[in-house]
Amino acid sequence: MAPTKKTRGTAKSKSLTTGSGAPDIISRSLEDAIGSQVRDYRKHAGLTVSELASAADISPGMLSKIENGQISPSLSTLQYLSSALNLPLTMLLASYEGSRGCSYVKKGEGVAIRRRGTKVGHNYQLLGQSLGGNVAVEPYIITLNKDAEPYTEFRHEGIELIYMLTGQISYAHGDRSYLLDAGDSIMFDSAELHGPDKLIKLPATYLSIIIYQRR
Repeated sequence: MAPTKKTRGTAKSKSLTTGSGAPDIISRSLEDAIGSQVRDYRKHAGLTVSELASAADISPGMLSKIENGQISPSLSTLQYLSSALNLPLTMLLASYEGSRGCSYVKKGEGVAIRRRGTKVGHNYQLLGQSLGGNVAVEPYIITLNKDAEPYTEFRHEGIELIYMLTGQISYAHGDRSYLLDAGDSIMFDSAELHGPDKLIKLPATYLSIIIYQRR
């Protein structure tokens, strides 16, 4: 039997939901959402489970259960935790019920960041910040002006994607180099030494997105 228009439409809508290989969103309980926020902010603060538990006057075992979503913490416990983390209490509840982080930056308003390449004329403009979770994402617009110099000593954890916007450079990764014109891209393991080794047409700009696991 031929499919009805409704059936065909449903099948089509399912096939067009996403072109990504990312897994579907999994609904989380309130306990899971709170636990994830507590764990993320603890790690951002550079605290161990024992250190945060001590500051919040709870046992490490209880904190571990909270972070793993195994128990529902009382309001007073959440207040102690938020105080120990120097956060508003609402921040520990922010990821529940579909509330997702969003970082919005108007044209020309990205934050200027100093990094290792700044000393050789590589100017960084941060376009946004990931607002939680186990994976950090740092998107930059990098500008190489006329006074910029080659620099191939970048090395850090994670994966990096570069998309060339203007100009022309040669970009080194390990023992190989790649010519990048506007519209070209390269993605690589950033634990290997990398960076522009030849600045051919300046000024040049490119989008750099660095993705790594938070610790």
